[in-house]
Amino acid sequence: MNLFKNRILKPISVILLSLILIFVGLLGIYDYIIPDTVSYFEGDGLPVFMYAEASAKNCDSGENAEYRLLGVVPIKTVKLTSYKDIKLVPGGMPFGVKFFTDGMIVADFCDVSTEQGKVNPAKNAGLKINDLITHIDGHPTAGTEDLSDAIDASGGKEITLTYTRGGVTHNVKLTPVKCTADGKYKTGIMIKDSGAGIGTVSFIEPESGLFGGLGHGICDVESGELIPMKRGAIVDVTISGVEKGISGTPGEIKGFFNRQKLGSMIKNSDCGVFGVFTEPLQNPLSEPLPIGLKSDIKEGDATIYCTLDDGEMKEYSIKISNVDKNAAHGKCFNVKVTDPELIEKTGGIIQGMSGSPIIQNGKLVGAVTHVLVNDPTRGYGIFIENMLNQINDMAS
Repeated sequence: MNLFKNRILKPISVILLSLILIFVGLLGIYDYIIPDTVSYFEGDGLPVFMYAEASAKNCDSGENAEYRLLGVVPIKTVKLTSYKDIKLVPGGMPFGVKFFTDGMIVADFCDVSTEQGKVNPAKNAGLKINDLITHIDGHPTAGTEDLSDAIDASGGKEITLTYTRGGVTHNVKLTPVKCTADGKYKTGIMIKDSGAGIGTVSFIEPESGLFGGLGHGICDVESGELIPMKRGAIVDVTISGVEKGISGTPGEIKGFFNRQKLGSMIKNSDCGVFGVFTEPLQNPLSEPLPIGLKSDIKEGDATIYCTLDDGEMKEYSIKISNVDKNAAHGKCFNVKVTDPELIEKTGGIIQGMSGSPIIQNGKLVGAVTHVLVNDPTRGYGIFIENMLNQINDMAS
């Protein structure tokens, strides 16, 4: 009898264990294909993922919904984000940005020659490169001239600088010393409070003139940290040449700023730069297009718009792969340039192409953000909705 039971129970146990393993595997698959945040257009139902449906329809943005397999088996709880069914003008045109930082960035140190020898009060006090100086003796600084004036007026007496490093605010006291070369008081610090660069417009909201570009933030070259900005101007640029990218050396779109101011920059974020155009740009390559949410993006063929040294905005072919629907910033999916003409001209993705809009199935789905240094034909793209979230934050 026991032998008979064992013969029956063993296969049943194997079957049950197999079913459990299959179910656990399915949960893992669903956890991967269903993003932590599910996006949808207002008035539409929530997307379905391989027979997994949400337990609620037309929920408010910010609420949670539970996905269930066949409407029965709980799989995953997600956060909801809704968007208006809007149309945006795809970019592809170059723009220049001139900006002032919200404070003064420590760029370098230079020893001061004194009667006692070479010294560096700023470095000795503990300041480091990329520290952001925001106050002098408790007063907010408006720029480099404020620090120069405070040092000159100190007469060699101690001053207090307030700075931030890694998001933490500190105070440091230092005493300027008299330079034997010119008789002026100095601290041995070199600072900067402005910068400039060239990028590509990703999209324009046709009614308001709001735009997004770059697909990534303007960051400090050394630290890679986002540069805090006080204000910025968008200006017209002329592309003068293209430096082709090769393995190990990124290429670059070269150009120069024109005098015409096109608008203002409002925000510098991990997902791009954003502002308002007050002057019309060159004719776009496309009429306004509907946006594609991350659930719409498919691996496969797509195109980008960009402008090279011939000054003409053109459409080039790419392929999308490795879509990470949980990505929150600028590396949401892989991009591979497949267009022979673009590869011949640039080698693939080069500096200045950041922000080039990505079009798939007639929808604006994202923008180019980064290049893989060892293979310029490959890079990354950002979801258009990640960029739009930054505009929503500006409006709220």
